[in-house]
Amino acid sequence: MSDFRLRVFAAVARHLSFTKAAQELFVTQPAVTKHLHELEKQHGQRLLERRGNRVALTEAGRLLQAHAEAVAASAQQLEDQLLALRDPDEAAGRLRLGASTTLSQYVLPGLLPAFQARHPKVRLTLLNANSERIADALLRHELDLGFVEGRTKSRDLHYELLLPDELVAVRRAAAAGPPATPVPLAEALARPLVLRERGSGTLEVLEFALRELKIKLSSLQVAFYFDNTEAIKAYLEAAPEALGFVSRRALTRELAAGLLEIVPIEGLHLARQFEAVWVQGQPLARAAQRFLGFAQAECKELA
Repeated sequence: MSDFRLRVFAAVARHLSFTKAAQELFVTQPAVTKHLHELEKQHGQRLLERRGNRVALTEAGRLLQAHAEAVAASAQQLEDQLLALRDPDEAAGRLRLGASTTLSQYVLPGLLPAFQARHPKVRLTLLNANSERIADALLRHELDLGFVEGRTKSRDLHYELLLPDELVAVRRAAAAGPPATPVPLAEALARPLVLRERGSGTLEVLEFALRELKIKLSSLQVAFYFDNTEAIKAYLEAAPEALGFVSRRALTRELAAGLLEIVPIEGLHLARQFEAVWVQGQPLARAAQRFLGFAQAECKELA
């Protein structure tokens, strides 16, 4: 079987989209269709079901997807091992990192230059997505090492503490300054809220804390859901009545510039942890081990 045909099928199975697979592989959509037709002809059965604009895997397709993922993981492992033999004193090879949005915007960028200086032969990539997507990418062998936030844990993944964090309520800075005493919870939650999207660790932590207080998120006035913290901060600067919830680590510049201010809320504490994560029972490649140890050492200085 052609390696490229298998890559084409794996991309379609991952995205369930011919268009996205073509974009990932830098080929035309007709080329994707042609390769899949050839695979189906070779195996004598359908691998995909096409329902209008939707694509779904058949049972045979799911079997081939598992095989394709195993082949890709094995090929990457072989490449890393060969590179390690060529230069045993250096953590060489590709390192595919993934991090939830807060980590990829406010924690990891400050660590990457020093790591690159120490290990210039490591080819680094970083996927920025919410915690749910990072977990899924690890299980699909699309990443070597992830960094996430939130409370939900997968039995198939291993988690280690990286850094403690805290979510805080924030609003546009007022002339009178931030409240001198904590604001009553009901008063704070009566404001229009600006929150992260479903699947984000930030929203999960907030929703869990509210549930402990017998408050349903659906009962509150949510003005907007955003997929990144920068958008939340920009919205708050333009909406003085709104209240958002973001990591304290994301507010350094805005607090110093007097653009936003933290609003303490009575009875609402939103401590959480940033964690490193990888597939349970799967040893980390040398480059991933080096980066994990480096990140944990650097984050001790940030704690």
